[in-house]
Amino acid sequence: MTAIKVLYFAGLKEKIGHGAETITIPFDQSWTVAMLREHLVSLGQGRDCLATQKNLKSAVNHELAGFDSLILPGCEVAFFPPVTGG
Repeated sequence: MTAIKVLYFAGLKEKIGHGAETITIPFDQSWTVAMLREHLVSLGQGRDCLATQKNLKSAVNHELAGFDSLILPGCEVAFFPPVTGG
C-alpha cells in the first residue's frame, strides 16, 4: 500500500467538499489515472462527479496526463474541468 496525493480543482472541489486528500492504494499492479478515478468514485462522498464531469482533465506531478498514464508510488494526481480560473 502506498499513498497518493489527489487534488481537486474548481467545481470538483466544491462538489467533493475539499481540494486535496491522500488516498492509500495497493501497488501490487500498475495503476493508471483511469483506475484511480474509478477507485475514487467507488469511495463515494461526492466523488461520483469524477465519473460524470464532461471532458475531465488530469495531471500527474504537475504535468497534463491522459487517463492511460501510469501512476507511480508517491505521485500527485490532480483532476480538474477543462477550464478553470485562477
